[in-house]
Amino acid sequence: MVSHLVNTIRNVVGITGNVISLFLFLSPVPTFVRIWKKGSVEQYSPVPYLATLINCMVWVIYGLPMVHPNSTLVITINGAGTAIELVYLTLFLIFCHDKKKRLKGLLIALVEKLVISTKSVEYMPFFLSLASFANGVAWTTYAFLPFDPFIAVPNGLGTLFSLAQLLLYATYYESTKRIIAARKETKMEVNLSEVVVNGNHVPKKTTRAT
Repeated sequence: MVSHLVNTIRNVVGITGNVISLFLFLSPVPTFVRIWKKGSVEQYSPVPYLATLINCMVWVIYGLPMVHPNSTLVITINGAGTAIELVYLTLFLIFCHDKKKRLKGLLIALVEKLVISTKSVEYMPFFLSLASFANGVAWTTYAFLPFDPFIAVPNGLGTLFSLAQLLLYATYYESTKRIIAARKETKMEVNLSEVVVNGNHVPKKTTRAT
């Protein structure tokens, strides 16, 4: 009776984890819509999407019946995640104009390094971090019904890293708004100067009589 209840709770948590994970995988869609419209990846890093792709592929292998039986929920969501991340990375490469810089970034860049150095979270998608945190909590809970250290450890660490990202977002949110506002003001001033020069409305230099 108890084992049946535990299995039922495990399935419910697993299904909930699948739903949250799907939201996690789809959360970067607004980012890629922005990339599509601008025709450039700007300062966005490919590291989160590459890391997620590798993560999903490993979990698909782990969930195979010959490796870890009764892991259908693990296979389904990570199989979907693999396909989604491949689409993201394909779009990233299409709209990446500086291939060498991006490939170098795959090796040495992390989102948190960019955030701390610029004190800006403009290129750190909030919903991706939030969905990652919720996803980690769900799958860590799932790993304790019954206990599976192979699921508990990576998802527990993922939860902590996602929490760190959310704390960074909260820390630099106000400074990000100021940076964006200053950039817009500078851009408006530059555009206004160009209009004045092109319209020949350049003020004449006056000389004082002696």
